[in-house]
Amino acid sequence: MNLESYITSYARVVVCLLKGAVNASDRCWNDLLHYQSEIQKYVAQIGLELIVKRDEGFAYLKQMTDEGGNTLGLIPRKPLGFECSVLAIVLREMLEEFDSNLDELYAAECYVTDKALKERIELFLPERFNRVKLLNELDTYIARMVQLGFLIEKRQDNAVCYQIHRIIKEKVTLDQLVEFKKKLESYVESV
Repeated sequence: MNLESYITSYARVVVCLLKGAVNASDRCWNDLLHYQSEIQKYVAQIGLELIVKRDEGFAYLKQMTDEGGNTLGLIPRKPLGFECSVLAIVLREMLEEFDSNLDELYAAECYVTDKALKERIELFLPERFNRVKLLNELDTYIARMVQLGFLIEKRQDNAVCYQIHRIIKEKVTLDQLVEFKKKLESYVESV
């Protein structure tokens, strides 16, 4: 049996998309762009939508929702928890600042170290929050962000840094960023 005779020419791209975001640097990027309409028709049959952000350099699959917000449930929704939510907000805000910084105008990728994340996340925490515990467990939360595809681990000069993946702009919108900050401020005031 020859597997190639059974699969479509864009099957490998669909498999990559089902595993996570596809980036412009990935080998299947050109095939994704070439077969974009065929892939969209194919994944729509199982309640998914192909989102391609050419200018941002990535594509991903999103569940289609009806008027009531219901989906087929192919991609399970998992709550992040408070700490990961704060980290996602911090990452989104850092990317927004990076994009609006004129000094970084020609840089496409935003990098951050775990030390910078620790410093930044402390600004969001209420005074009575257990900072020591959070900072000790921050590596776990960073690993979760890598697993979710919001961060890409890179090694430079024997040090680890993280690229903030632009997909976070799709997952955490500016409206959500503002709303979360308001909720966090009211939470801090109530403590």
